[in-house]
Amino acid sequence: MQKFLKILVILLITLLAIFPFYVLSLLAFTPSSVNFSKELVLIPELYGKNLTSAWKTAKMGRSILNSLIITLGAVTILVIFASMAGYAISRIQNKFNKFIFYLMLGCMMIPGIINTVPLYTLMIKIGGINTYWAMILICATNALPFSVFLYTGFISSLPINIEEAAIIDGCTKFGSFWRIVFPILKPVTSAVIIINGLNIWNNYAQAIFFLQKQSMRTIPLAISMFYQQYGAKWHLMAAAAMIGLTPAVIIFIIFQKYFIKGITAGSLKG
Repeated sequence: MQKFLKILVILLITLLAIFPFYVLSLLAFTPSSVNFSKELVLIPELYGKNLTSAWKTAKMGRSILNSLIITLGAVTILVIFASMAGYAISRIQNKFNKFIFYLMLGCMMIPGIINTVPLYTLMIKIGGINTYWAMILICATNALPFSVFLYTGFISSLPINIEEAAIIDGCTKFGSFWRIVFPILKPVTSAVIIINGLNIWNNYAQAIFFLQKQSMRTIPLAISMFYQQYGAKWHLMAAAAMIGLTPAVIIFIIFQKYFIKGITAGSLKG
């Protein structure tokens, strides 16, 4: 009986998780002429015109490219600098590094949206509005504290012997990190890429302020085009969301085997 209840709970949780995607696909693959308030539709009609209309209207190709450039740039910066910071904090035990670590923990408590107004003023002064580099730096900075936290915990769980052997053989600390330690960090690096990559890919709060030109719109901004003053084009909005969701799902499938190991090791140790 207990086993049956566990299976039932797992099934209910799975159904709750799948339900939003079911509703999204139902809207995306059903003609706009169908009125869901008057008709009961349970199976999508595989109507592909919504996808093509959303692609052309919102210029999804350009939006995907913009999101890809910003996400890859920000994640690259995160992996490089967060891993080095995590290594320094975990391996060099002093008051300054402890202060930096706790400062990072404190920054994790501050929502990124709070900094939007001063950041907007700064970006106007330095010419960062409607530029890739500004959006990349903003997204990377917002995600840096949590990434350093994960790397610090994971590196602290690794034995120091292999690094000491490399240093004895003439390798510098910098060299031992990149040659010996960094290749071992695949699990936590995957966790950093998935968690922060998805957040940056779906970023709307900062993008709406800093990317104002149509040619610079990311996927969330492209989807928001289908909102109107007196309603929304739900079918096209759902179709655009399906298009934008596909690359994120592919990335998750690639890195998911390392994800659980990285997030647990990075969270529980340190």
